[in-house]
Amino acid sequence: MTARIERVVTEGVVDIDGTEHKVENNTWIVGDDDEVIVIDPARDADKILEQVGEREVLAVICTHGLPDHVGAAIEVAARDEAVIALHPKDKPLWRETWAETWPDIEMEDDGIFGVADVQLDVLETPGISPGGVSLYCEALGAVFTGKSLQADGPGKIGGEYPALPDQLTSIGGRLFTLPGETRVLPAHGEEVTVGDLEPHFDDWVSGSLTRKPGEDDAPDGPLTDGTRAAGIRITPGDA
Repeated sequence: MTARIERVVTEGVVDIDGTEHKVENNTWIVGDDDEVIVIDPARDADKILEQVGEREVLAVICTHGLPDHVGAAIEVAARDEAVIALHPKDKPLWRETWAETWPDIEMEDDGIFGVADVQLDVLETPGISPGGVSLYCEALGAVFTGKSLQADGPGKIGGEYPALPDQLTSIGGRLFTLPGETRVLPAHGEEVTVGDLEPHFDDWVSGSLTRKPGEDDAPDGPLTDGTRAAGIRITPGDA
């Protein structure tokens, strides 16, 4: 059977530092008529499993350990005794939701998951969280980016960038090296392509994301979150 991508949208409230934020989440299902992998199961396991139907869930992969990415992970995985995968650096975040359990698989950069006739390649994309990852499926021309990159640019948490230089390094060095026609499938909102977003990267690096209205452009100056554009590495491993 030929693999395909399906989306399930769920709604709920996330508490960030005592403030409640209403959010919609995309849960992505990759597979064929027999087996699937579920990416970022949010809060409604019944709705996700209804879309899965009688197909076997091989794995549940969480791109981040944040509550709205792991909230239905245990229930979705339990039905078929599927494994749950998370980057080890996000295990402290996982425990904020699931205090008595651990994921089954600790993902690493360049790891591979197989389903149906395709594979998902793990790309470390920290920034939103220390262990944030994206999943690239070359055969389907898509990358699942979680909160790292969305249709309107780099994602935020509660309106803030937790580690913007790391996030931009991840985007520039891992995601914007993919073919321009690659579909960007985020955890929130609609899809876009790498080619749609890549032309905006230089502006993001120069500080447009955090510059207050009316401020003069100052590419090499301090950003409003206290970082400096000069601290952003364009490719992983650069000094």
